[in-house]
Formats: sequence, C-alpha cells, structure tokens
Amino acid sequence: MFLVLLSPPSSSSDLIRSFQAASATCLQPPLRRGFFVAPPPPGLGDWPPALRRALASPDPYQVLGVAPTASGAEIKAAYRALVKQHHPDAGGDEHTILALNAAWEVLGDAQRRAQHDRADASAPHGPSASSAAAASRAARQASAAAARGDGQLLAWLQQVYAPIDRLLAQVINPFPAQLKALSADPYDDALMETFCSFLEQSQTRLEKVQRLYGALAAPPSAQGFSLSLYHCFSQVQDAVTELERYTLGYVDSYLRDGREMLREAKRRRSRLQEERRRLDL
Repeated sequence: MFLVLLSPPSSSSDLIRSFQAASATCLQPPLRRGFFVAPPPPGLGDWPPALRRALASPDPYQVLGVAPTASGAEIKAAYRALVKQHHPDAGGDEHTILALNAAWEVLGDAQRRAQHDRADASAPHGPSASSAAAASRAARQASAAAARGDGQLLAWLQQVYAPIDRLLAQVINPFPAQLKALSADPYDDALMETFCSFLEQSQTRLEKVQRLYGALAAPPSAQGFSLSLYHCFSQVQDAVTELERYTLGYVDSYLRDGREMLREAKRRRSRLQEERRRLDL
C-alpha cells in the first residue's frame, strides 16, 4: 500500500495535515480476502509499535521514535531501521510502512520539518521533557540497531553475494562464444570436447556457489534479495544440466532450453546488480 497525493500540497501546512490524515487512515483495520478483520482490543497491544505511536500522537517524531532535537542523520537512521524491520519482505506490516513513510515525508525535508516544528511550538501542548527524553533514547537505540543491521548486510554482501556474482559471470558471460564455436560443427570431436570442458568448469563453479550461499545466512533485511539470488543461480544450474544432456545425444531441444535459461539468468543477474547499487551502503 502506498500514500498517493491526488494533487500536490499547496503549502507545508497542507503536507503536515496530509501526514496526520495518513496516520489516522493507516490505523483502520485491514480487509483480508473478502472478510473483515476485527480491530484489536483496547490498549492496542496487538498493533506494531510504530502504529501505537501514530495513534497516540500524529507527531512524526513519535512515529519514528526520535527526539525533536534529533539530527537529520539520526532521523534517517531511525527511519531506515524501522523500514527494514517492518518491510513486508522481512515479515513486516504494510500499514506500519505507510505510517513511517508519512512521517519521513515531513521530517526528511528540512523545510517541512521546520514548518512542523513552528506549528508544534505554537500549540498549547508542547512536548514534555519526559517524552522528549524517551524519544531521544529510542533514537539512539534505532541508530544502534541500524548500524548493526547495516554491518550484517554489508558482511553478507561481501562474503556471499559478491563472490557468487563473480562465479555466475564466469558461467554466463563466456557461454555465447562457446556456443558460437560449437555451432561451426557440433559433430567435430575437438569442438565438442572444448564445449564439454566449459560445462565441467561451470559445474565446479556452481558447486562453489552452493557452498557460499549456505555458509552465511542472509540478514532479515536481505531476505528478498537472497531469494532472488537463489533463483538466479538455480536457473544457471538447470541450464548447464540441459546443455550436458545435449552433448550426450545431440537433441536440439536441450540446447535450446539451456540457452534460453542462461539468457533469463543473465537478466536476473542484471536486476540483482541494479538492486545492489541502490543499497545505500
């Protein structure tokens, strides 16, 4: 679910009011497959922490668990940590993501944040010292959690994804040239031997890929990425198996299927590389 503004806000005040409306909207009980899910009991104990904070106050600082005096870096760290924690790929809740994104729309922009702070300061109920202290502690905890999560993700990317990507490249990239050489005369023993040697080397590399993938579990924030990586190298394995079948009986369908599988694996690998570049590490 995403927050969609049908028309751009005319002022920062309009955006803040949009945030408050979104915070309230995201608290409505969801519909699942045609039947109504009853709201949680009084006290909201079953709702995620971000939603309980949003209900208690439309203040975006409380939604992100940061103090009004938090720096931009602290706010960003808290937002990233909570998004990773509650992302649907990590088993999170889309309503929580909506509340977090709405808060970030206000606090992630210096001008909108300043407008919010001025409006909050002029209100008769300013944030109490105790709530500010609690928010400050939450911000420090969120920053520490974000640092730990980033460290785990970076370690997995360096120790698992990067070497697997290199090994897959050594199978996917040379294949067109290998196939072109073989197509000159598939029944030539020397050409076929060279092609079979390429397939044997590919199998050896894929065995290394399997060991690397199982050596270190992906952190929760990378579960979706890890699953895509698994599908990619599994497709390469299937392709090599089909090509080996071709070398045994010269059945063209095996060659055709193996070639198409490697083309799709190449596209999957490109998408993984694009997603890796988007990671802010």
